[in-house]
Amino acid sequence: MDPDHARSAELAGNLARVRARIAEACARAGRDASTVTLVAVTKTFPATDIVRLARLGVTDIGENRDQEARPKFAEAERLGARVRRHFVGRLQRNKARSVAGYADVVHSVDSVRLATALGAAAAGRDRPLQVLVQVSLDGDPARGGVVAEGVAQVAEAVTGHRMLRLSGVMAVAPLSWPPADAYARLARIAADLRERYPDASVISAGMSGDFEVALAHGATHIRLGSALLGKRPPVR
Repeated sequence: MDPDHARSAELAGNLARVRARIAEACARAGRDASTVTLVAVTKTFPATDIVRLARLGVTDIGENRDQEARPKFAEAERLGARVRRHFVGRLQRNKARSVAGYADVVHSVDSVRLATALGAAAAGRDRPLQVLVQVSLDGDPARGGVVAEGVAQVAEAVTGHRMLRLSGVMAVAPLSWPPADAYARLARIAADLRERYPDASVISAGMSGDFEVALAHGATHIRLGSALLGKRPPVR
C-alpha cells in the first residue's frame, strides 16, 4: 500500500469514528447531527492532509499559528483543496493583517483593541470576515479570552466594522473545571449574546477529549485535532 493511500485510509477510519461519536452525542441531546460543524485542526500536519480531508468531505479547517497557517492554506489551495479557513489560535494584533488576508473565520477575538485592528485589516476584503468572541471562562489570561462581563463590549466593537461579522462565541474549557460546568457557562453567555445579536448563533466549543460534552450544551462547531488526524508530529 502506498503511503498516500494508507494515510487517506487512516483519516477515513478516524473520520467515521468521529462522525459516529457526533451522531451518538447528538442523539442523546435530542439534536440533529447535521447542524454540527466539524473543524479539523491541522496544526503541525501537512497541507496534503487538508487535501485528503477535503476529499472526505471535511471542508472546515482550523489552524493555530499564522506563520504555519498562511503557507499551508496556500499550498492546499494550490493542490486543489477548497476549504473554509478557520483561525482558532490566539491572535496578536500585529498578525491581524496577515490573518485577515486568508481566514474566513477567526475564533479568537478577545479585546476591543484586537477587534479594531482586525476591522482595519479586513477593510479591503471582498467579503466579510466572520468573527467569534473568545470567552475566558475562569479569568485566566494564559489561554486568552475576555471575561464574561466584557463580552458585550468586544461584540459591540466587532459590529462597528463594516467587513467584520459577529458570528458567536468560542471558549476552551479550563483544565481544572469539569467540562460540563465550563460548557454550561458558555451556553449561558452565548444565549445572552444572542438576545442582542440574534445572528450570533455559533458556539465553538469542544475538542477531541470533550466534544460530546460540548455538544450536550449546544456547541455548533467542534475543533478536533488528534481524534481525527492522530498523534501530532513534533513542532519544529
